[in-house]
Order: sequence, then C-alpha cells, then structure tokens
Amino acid sequence: MFSFKAGSGDHVEVVAGNPIPKDCDVAVVGVYLDGDLSAAAKRADIDTEGLIAGACKTDPALGKKGTVRTLFNSKKAGAPVYVVVGLDEKDKVNAKLLRKATQNACKEVKGLKAKQVFFALNQEQIAKQNERDIAALCARTVVESYYSFSACKKQDEETPALPTFHFASTKSTHADVAAGCAMGVATGAGMQLTKDLGNLPGNICTPTYLAETAKALSKTYKLGLEILDTKKMEALGMFSLLSVAKGSVEPPKLIVLKYMGAKDPKAAPYVLVGKGITFDTGGISLKPGAAMDEMKYDMCGAASVLGTIRAVAEMKLPINLIVVVPSAENMPAGNASKPGDIVVSMSGQTIEILNTDAEGRLILCDALTYVERFKPAAVVDVATLTGACIVALGHVNSGMYSPDDELAESLQKAGQKSLDTVWRMPLDEEYHEQLKSNFADMANIGGPPAGSVTAACFLQKYTKAYTWAHLDIAGTAWTSGAAKGATGRPVPLLTEFLIGKAK
Repeated sequence: MFSFKAGSGDHVEVVAGNPIPKDCDVAVVGVYLDGDLSAAAKRADIDTEGLIAGACKTDPALGKKGTVRTLFNSKKAGAPVYVVVGLDEKDKVNAKLLRKATQNACKEVKGLKAKQVFFALNQEQIAKQNERDIAALCARTVVESYYSFSACKKQDEETPALPTFHFASTKSTHADVAAGCAMGVATGAGMQLTKDLGNLPGNICTPTYLAETAKALSKTYKLGLEILDTKKMEALGMFSLLSVAKGSVEPPKLIVLKYMGAKDPKAAPYVLVGKGITFDTGGISLKPGAAMDEMKYDMCGAASVLGTIRAVAEMKLPINLIVVVPSAENMPAGNASKPGDIVVSMSGQTIEILNTDAEGRLILCDALTYVERFKPAAVVDVATLTGACIVALGHVNSGMYSPDDELAESLQKAGQKSLDTVWRMPLDEEYHEQLKSNFADMANIGGPPAGSVTAACFLQKYTKAYTWAHLDIAGTAWTSGAAKGATGRPVPLLTEFLIGKAK
C-alpha cells in the first residue's frame, strides 16, 4: 500500500524530430476548422496519401473543438491508426482547449488499447506559452486521463498499463519539451497520490495511514520525517488540535516532511500545511446523514500537500519545502468536545468551541503556530474548510485568502498557468468582530454571514510571524454524483507556484 515508484515518467518519452516512430501503433494529430491541418497533420497527410485532408473534406465538423475521429490507413500495412482531434480556429487555441483536446484523445486511445502513442498536440502554439509549458500541460493531462481507483475493488483482471506516449519535438525544442514532459508527469504523479488518498474510505485512510504514507514517501525520496504523537503534542500545548481527536479511537498525528533541495541548505523553506481530518462526522454538532460518506474527503488538504511534495521531489526542484499535516478523526462520543467548551491553543490563545463541526481550523491553528520554528519564506495552508466557500465560489475556483499582495498574486498567476484557479477573497479587519467571545480570546465560528471569510480570519490570528495564504478547497477537492472522486486539486497550482519560486 505504501510504495512509490520514483521516476513515474517512464511512460512518457520525447521524440526529437517529427517522423512518427516505427513502433507506434497510434498517432494523435490536430486539425482546425475549414479543413486546415496542423503541421503534424500535414506530415501525416503526406505519409497517408491524403487520408487526413480527405476526412476533413467529407466531415466538415471534424475541425470543431472536442471532436475526435479515428482513421485507419488501409493503403499501408503496419501503419499507425490516426486519432484526429478538432482544435477549432487556429488563432484561438488556448490552454483550456488543448487540455480538453488531450483528454478526448486519451479516451479514444484507451479504446484502441494502444501500447505506443505518437502525440503531436503539444506542438500547437498558444499565446504567452512556451514549448515547455505546453508539453507540461499535455503530459499532466495524459497522466490524469489514465487515472483510475481500484484499490478497494476485486481484481478480476490486470489493470491495463499506461501506454508509452512519445511527445513530438524538433531538435531546437527537444530540451524544452523533455523538461516540460518531466514536469507534467511529476505533477500528474502527485495528483495520483492525492486522488488515491482522497478516494480511500475513512476506515482505511486514518491519521495513522497518512503517517505511514509519509514514511513511504520519506523512504522513496529521501525526505526528512518527523511524526508527533499525542504525548509530543501535549508537551507542545497543542490542546486545540487534540480536542478534535478526543471522541475517536483513532490517535491523532502531526506529520512533518522535509525536502531540502535548495543549493543553500539554510535557505528559508516554503511551508505547506494540509488539513487532515480523515473523517468528519461533525462531532457533537453532528452533520446530516445525507452525503456524509463524502466527509472522507475532509483530508484532501493533507492529501494535496503530500502529493505536492511528491511532485517536487520527482522534479528535484532547487527549493526547500516542508509539508506539515495535522491529522485527526472528528467523532461524537461521551468524551468528545462539546459546544461551549474552551481549549487552549499552542499559541496560548483560548478558543470557545461554539460548533464542533468547525474543527478544521482547530487543528490548523496549532499547526500554523508550530511552523514558526522553520522561519519560513512563506506558508500556504490548504483545507476543505467551509461549505460557505462552495456557496460563494461553487466548484470552479478555490478560495484564496492572504493579507500579502505579492504572495496572493503569485498564487493567482500559478493557478491561471496551471488551469487550477483561485479567487482572492477579503480579510478586512471588520470580519474579525464576528469571532469575539464573552468567555475566551475568540470563538471558533462567526455565524452564517461570510462564513468562509471568518474561518480564514480565525486562521490569520495564528500567522502573524510570517507571510501566509489560505486556500479553501471545499468546492474543488472532489466531485459528487456519477463521477464522484477526488480531483487532485490544488496540486497543479501548488506545484506551479513552487516551480516559480525555485527559479
């Protein structure tokens, strides 16, 4: 369960030059509206004596975005099958369209059960994007497209292996495309880990399981590791975190993973803190039963920061990164925290617990105090923190809060580039008024108005020693319905952010 294969890019290769390798059984090329062929499609059309152009003439809809056709070359024995993808108008190709085209192509390739795939969509030009970034996006999308969760299913037959994708390049772009593929595959590998952890049920993925996963990551990628148990957390005064775990038989953990890749080992690290509530019943403030099974996803913040450190380690980024995961299970019991209880946080500030279902901030505040010891360059915490964030932003953007304009801008740009977007929300001083308590230094909720904002304001009280941002991923960490499952967000955003800082 806890093994990881370093170098997950074994199934993605870069071909220098444009000819399709002889052993490829499928070739993916793009066409535009009005029968206009991409450069790769033109070369394929010559090889196939007009197969691609002929298909565009007989099927005018072929160039529309999202369309996919499979073409067989009957004139040449052993020739590859061509998967032709519509890219709409040539001057309107953007990153979102290219990602969708890659996803659609992968669906078609899966049905063909290909083993060797020549992939040329990464050669399409996008404004303000270089060859490396385009290749990274396509490679990540390929890895995402082949994800499936089968850990808890009876294995009647072996899961089909990911085919080898040969990404096209020229001699002048080979190095950039190769670097982009490595980045994209590493990010995809991080997302796979995040999805696996999120999709596991709460009876398997416990705080102890997360700690064992961290141990496996530490062993595979030679990361520094420390796991704090209840006694160590008591000694540090983490009674806010510990109050959440009181009602559960599962022991809480504080997990610390260190990747020290910067040339200067003393360089200030970037710190990611991920909320790890492995199941959230709401505690004594019990949640409604409908869809409570989805509360296994309340540890997706933890899963995403573990996935991010895996991606960073795969890429060997020249940066120092520390990941901290406070983890507990929130259960109702005779000894569980009650509404009205007052606890002391590691910072010494007291908290009146008005709602035990506002538990994520109770474990995060102690972790945010703990990370002061690392003298971080910046801290970003990631949490499925509030349903109010879903009301505000839906399932498109993650909520982002920061009093620091520079950090906020960096995260916004990383989100736009990675297509893992965030929207900056307010942190006005006036919102802090809602957290006032008659009996403690603060309450853990501020009432219904601006619920996601007051949650962030609560965390802000513990982050005055460093530059900080908070990501509320309650609306973006998983999907419901027929396609229920963890999304792997915000690993692309966090990875892109750290790539930028590593430069």
